[in-house]
Amino acid sequence: MNITAKLTMAIAALAATSAAAFAGPEVVEGPGPEPECFAPWDESTKYLQWPAREGPYRIAVVNGFVGNTWRIQMIQTAKAFAQDPSVADKISEFKVVSTGTDAPAQLGAIEDFINQGFDAIVTIAVSPDGFDRVIRLADREDVVLVPFDNVLDTDKVMQVNEDQLEMGRTWARFVLKELEAQGKTSGKILEVRGLPGNSVDRDRSVGIHEVLDASGGDWEVVQVVGNWDDGTAQKVTADAIAVHERFDAIITQGGSTGVVQAMIDAGHPFVPVAGESENGFRKLIAEHADEGLKSISIGQSPGLVAIAMKAAISALEGNPMPQLISVPLPVATYDELEDGVNYWSDLPDNFFTVNEFPPCGVNISGPAIMAQTEEDVK
Repeated sequence: MNITAKLTMAIAALAATSAAAFAGPEVVEGPGPEPECFAPWDESTKYLQWPAREGPYRIAVVNGFVGNTWRIQMIQTAKAFAQDPSVADKISEFKVVSTGTDAPAQLGAIEDFINQGFDAIVTIAVSPDGFDRVIRLADREDVVLVPFDNVLDTDKVMQVNEDQLEMGRTWARFVLKELEAQGKTSGKILEVRGLPGNSVDRDRSVGIHEVLDASGGDWEVVQVVGNWDDGTAQKVTADAIAVHERFDAIITQGGSTGVVQAMIDAGHPFVPVAGESENGFRKLIAEHADEGLKSISIGQSPGLVAIAMKAAISALEGNPMPQLISVPLPVATYDELEDGVNYWSDLPDNFFTVNEFPPCGVNISGPAIMAQTEEDVK
């Protein structure tokens, strides 16, 4: 064999070795298991499959920022779900760390868990990019990496999120249905938006207006900025009522408890309100639904972490999984609220209630979540 042939064979062998080392999951045909839970984002979503391995598994949650109630509740939910009978016997070791807003610190923590031999790592990414190195490392070590909520700008890993556009559409459909039941096909609607410049705020608002514009009704929409904050939303709602006097419905992206409190303080008649998932909002709905507060409550749930963990376990079991999973929107309407089930009269108003995902068989109780701490598990 001449030197050229030998060189060609060596290069081919090296390429094959490198490809195997960084192969990652295989792209396969769907559907996968539990399609009502692990729903593909759209018809173009591909399916990924990792080699099946025997459990139980070592799983880590690598959070970034932990300085607000949503993140704290997310960590508490992860701990509670790891202890849930539905998955507890599938997990041999469970760790949680919060690294702050520093991307290198988060990447370092993920690398550390990979090097320790963990089977899966669930994370809320500090940044949508910059993860190429840890993705390659995860592929080389056959580790399932699952970003959720703040996802990555890549299709190389399995990711979990809720459809913000559809959330806006669902809010608007509910409001229109309630108004049509009153014989109204026109009127004034207050839209309390979230944080300006945020894609979630943008997508929810686009969904709202898509439905309103397609309805054929004559709707005047007044927009104010509530920053997803109860205090801010209460103030801007009060100001809007002072200026416009009467609204036929309200759609609020967040700060929902504050919005309803502003109506009460102003003596505004109760009207249909579509809002987020704060416990205080659901308490007020339950109390005043018979007086006209016909409402729907949907939210970006801290419980997404449980779905991400469940998806990671399913992938480790060798199941084909959508690359981008659209989690069913956790919805509760005024006629579905039940104290101790989907809201809690004895828990704080700022507790996020949406931790029930019936299509996924996941329903983590408020007391179980609140019994956990926000501390790292190392």
